[in-house]
Amino acid sequence: MEALASPVALHRALLPEEAARGDFYALFARLLHKGPDGALLASLASADPMPRGGAPALSDAWQGLVDASKAMDAEAAREEFEALFIGVGKSEVSAYAGFYMGAPAIDHPRVRIQADLAALGLEHRQDAAEPEDHFAGLFDAMRVLIAGSAGRKPASIAEQRRFYEAHIRPGIGAFFEALARSKKANYYRKVAALGAAYFALETESFSLD
Repeated sequence: MEALASPVALHRALLPEEAARGDFYALFARLLHKGPDGALLASLASADPMPRGGAPALSDAWQGLVDASKAMDAEAAREEFEALFIGVGKSEVSAYAGFYMGAPAIDHPRVRIQADLAALGLEHRQDAAEPEDHFAGLFDAMRVLIAGSAGRKPASIAEQRRFYEAHIRPGIGAFFEALARSKKANYYRKVAALGAAYFALETESFSLD
């Protein structure tokens, strides 16, 4: 994946639940950066079921994506991604957080994201084509905050919460709702279901910490 934040290099073992969170953010970032290739589809298709435990909606959505990955081919996934997020002119579904926050031209969320990334010791990759409020970049930044990076420890839960509440939570629900409603979404409808289930739990978890 062409990360939009600084690359991650793990320097200590993470708790299993934190590693799982980092993996989810990495997956969502990858799926919103470009369509899944054959290797990613194969990896998802062979993934183990998720224990239902206290999160049956997440488990069911995960299995839905696993099953869809078994039936999907890379070329069809690429075409669907382009139809949804690129297209000609205005994209079918916006992947920019600012779009769902009613961002004004002045004081656009990108300005605040830049400041917050700098304060956290992260930086937007100079060669990244997408602006800072693209959800792929925001998810990648959260992955780094959770897993840490070369020369720094993972961010505290308080720091993670501040970044999430400021830049992801306000628009994430509406984004996945728009993706699920799109008539051009097939495989990505399963991505939307998993995203809605995961981020509902993430939001609830941060509210309890």
